[in-house]
Amino acid sequence: MNLKNELERLCGKQLKECSNKELYISLLNMVKDMAKDKVSRKGKKKLYYISAEFLIGKLLSNNLINLGIYDEVKQILNENGKDICEIEEMEAEPSLGNGGLGRLAACFLDSIATLGLNGDGIGLNYHLGLFKQVFESKLQKEEANPWIEENSWLTRTEISYPIKFKNFTLQSRLYDIEVTGFNNQTNKLHLFDVETVEEGIVEEGIDFDKEDIEKNLTLFLYPDDSDEEGQLLRIYQQYFMVSNGARLILDECTAKGSNLYDLYDYAVIQINDTHPTMIIPELIRLLMDEGIEMDDAIAIVSKTCAYTNHTILSEALEKWPVRYLKKVVPHLLPIIEVLDNKVRRKFTDENLYIIDKDERVHMAHIDIHYGFSVNGVAALHTDILKDEELNHFYKIYPEKFNNKTNGITFRRWLIHCNPSLAEYITSLIGDGYKKDADELEKLEEFLKDDDVLSKITMIKKQNKEQLKTYIEETEGIVLNSEAIFDIQIKRLHEYKRQQMNALYVIHKYLEIKRGKIPTTPITIIFGAKAAPAYTIAKDIIHLILCLQELVNNDVDVNKYLQVVMVENYNVSKAEKLIPACDISEQISLASKEASGTGNMKLMLNGAVTLGTMDGANVEIEQLVGTDNIYIFGESSEKIMKHYKKGDYISKKYYNKNKSIKEAVDFIVSTQMIKIGKKENLKRLYQEILNKDWFMTLIDFDSYCKKKEEAYKDYEDKKDWAKKMLTNISKAGFFSSDRTIEEYNRDIWKLS
Repeated sequence: MNLKNELERLCGKQLKECSNKELYISLLNMVKDMAKDKVSRKGKKKLYYISAEFLIGKLLSNNLINLGIYDEVKQILNENGKDICEIEEMEAEPSLGNGGLGRLAACFLDSIATLGLNGDGIGLNYHLGLFKQVFESKLQKEEANPWIEENSWLTRTEISYPIKFKNFTLQSRLYDIEVTGFNNQTNKLHLFDVETVEEGIVEEGIDFDKEDIEKNLTLFLYPDDSDEEGQLLRIYQQYFMVSNGARLILDECTAKGSNLYDLYDYAVIQINDTHPTMIIPELIRLLMDEGIEMDDAIAIVSKTCAYTNHTILSEALEKWPVRYLKKVVPHLLPIIEVLDNKVRRKFTDENLYIIDKDERVHMAHIDIHYGFSVNGVAALHTDILKDEELNHFYKIYPEKFNNKTNGITFRRWLIHCNPSLAEYITSLIGDGYKKDADELEKLEEFLKDDDVLSKITMIKKQNKEQLKTYIEETEGIVLNSEAIFDIQIKRLHEYKRQQMNALYVIHKYLEIKRGKIPTTPITIIFGAKAAPAYTIAKDIIHLILCLQELVNNDVDVNKYLQVVMVENYNVSKAEKLIPACDISEQISLASKEASGTGNMKLMLNGAVTLGTMDGANVEIEQLVGTDNIYIFGESSEKIMKHYKKGDYISKKYYNKNKSIKEAVDFIVSTQMIKIGKKENLKRLYQEILNKDWFMTLIDFDSYCKKKEEAYKDYEDKKDWAKKMLTNISKAGFFSSDRTIEEYNRDIWKLS
C-alpha cells in the first residue's frame, strides 16, 4: 500500500491542505482497515478475557507502531508540514478504566494479539468513563468525561441480546475495538452497550438518576456506590456484562461445533477480579436452558472459568447482599444457593461458604470453588493469598493456586512514549527486544561505557525538558528541569500512602525554611484520582494541592523544592511523566499492594525505585540488586502481625518522634488553614493521628532517611546512570508477553 496515496484518497485532497482533525480521521480509518486484514481466528479453543476495565489509552500511535508503519507515516506527514504529535492530540482518550487493573487488561490484550493467541476481551462501553478530574478551590471535583465521537475506534456490530432483569428487559448492542498485535494478528475488544442510554441525564458534576437503568446503565465506570441505588446499579452493570459475554461465548463455541458438554474444549474464561463473577452462575443457567442437568452444567463451567485475584484487601473483595441480588437478578439466586449448599455439604468452615451468616454473597468464593485456577499477580501477593488471606481455600485446593506476575507492553511504555530512548537502545542492541524483552539484558555490556552512560543521561534530561514544557502549558507551573524529578503516579488510596510523601514535603519544606538547603533541587510530582465517595483520599489530594500553593509561592523555598499535582491523571499524561522520572515512588504499606505495574513502566524508562518490599517491588529488587533500588520500611510479615495483634497505635509514633509530630501538626497549622479548607485538613489530621489504618507513621522515619540517601546518590551522575541502565536492562522480565505466555502455558492451554 502506498500510504501517502491512501491518506490522500481518504482525505479527498493533498496532505498539505488537510487539517489535523481530517488527518486523524483518515489515519483512524486506514488503521481500522489494515487491522481487519490481520484478523486471525485460528485454533479450536479461544480465550475470553472478561473485565470491568480496559484502560486502553489513545490508540492511533500504538496501532501504527504495531502495524509497522509508524515511522513511515511520521515521515510522510513531516514532508507535508504536519506533526504526528499534534495529530495525536485530536484523539479523545477512551475512558474505559481506572488504574492498574484496567491498564493491565489493555496490556494483556496487546500481548495476546502479539503472540498470535486466539483470544478477545469482553467488557462494557462506558460513555462517560470513570470521570474527568478537575481541581477547584484545591479540591477534587468530578465531571463527565465523554469520549465517543462520530469517528472513533468503535465498530457497531449486528450482535444484540435481550438481557432480562427482575422487572424489565434491555436489548444490548455489541461494539468492537480492533486490538492490533505487534507485527502479528488483530484480536477484538468486545464492548457491550445499551442503545437507550442517555448522556443528557447527567446533571452537575457526575450526578444522575441511579434508578433509571434504561438510561444510565453504561454511562459511568464504577458509579458512586455509597448508597443502595449505586450498589444496585453496579450489580445491573456486572450482570449486563456477564450475561452478554456468556451468550456471545456460547454462540461462538456452538458455531465452531461445541455440543456445550465440551465447552471447556472450546473456551477458557479468565475472570479479571470479582466484577465478572456472575458469569459462573449465568453460564450454568444458560446451559440448563439448553437442557443440561445442573450438576453437569456446574462441572462444565468449573472446567471453563479461571480467576485472577488482584487484591489482598478483604474490603475490596465484593460481597453483595442477597436482598440486592433479589432486586436485580432473582433468577440467579437459586443457582447461587445450590452452589453454596454444595460447599456446605463438603465443608464445615464458615469462611468457605458463599453466602455468609449476614446474607451476603462472597463473589471471590464463587470464583475459587467453581473455577479451575486461582492466580495472584506477584510472587509476594500469591504467597500472602496462600499463607494468609485465602489460606483456608489453599488448604483444600492447593492445585488451583498459581502466580502470574504482572507485566506491561513495551510497545506503548517504551517505543511509543519514549522514542528517543527506544531508538538509542535499538542502536546498541538491535530491535529484537521489541518482540523479546529479555534481550534488554544485553545492555549490561555497556555499564562501564562512559559514552552510553552519558547518552542515557542526556536522553533523560531531554525528557525532563519536554515534561517541563508540558507542565507549564497544562498546569501553569514552571519546573526546574535541573531538579530531581521524584514522581508518584497511581490511584489515590490510603494504602498507597501518598499522605506519607506529602508529610515528607512538609518535613523538607520546614528544613529548608530553617536553612538546611538540598544540594540538588527537588521536584515532587503527584498524579492520581480518588474515588468520588472516598472522603479521606480526597482530603489527601486537598493537602497536596495546598502544599503545592504554599511551597511554589514561597520565594525562600521554591528554588529548592517544588510540588505539582497533575490534573486528571490518565494514560496520556503517564506517557509524558514516566520517561522524565528520576525516582519512582512505590511506597505502599507492605502486604497491601498486590503487584503494581507503574513500577515496571518507570524502571523500563530508567527511573530508580524508592519503595517498600511489597508487590512486584520484591521481584524488582531481586532482579536489579540492592544497589539499584531504595528499599525502606517494615516487612510484610511484621505488618501482618501488627494487624493480627491490633497493636499499632499511630499516636505512639507521633509522640516519640519530633519530625513526625512537626509534620503532622503542620497539616492544621495557621499557614495551611489560611490556604485550605479547615474541615478537610482537620479530618485528615485526625485520621492520621487517631487511626492511620495503613500505618503511614510506622515507616515515616525510614522513608525520610532512604529518600535522602537516594537524593544524595543522584549527585553522582555517572553512578546514577549505571543505576538507570541496570533498571532498564532488567525490565525485560516484566513484559506482558512473558506474563501471557505463562497464562497460556499453565492455565489457558490454547493451541
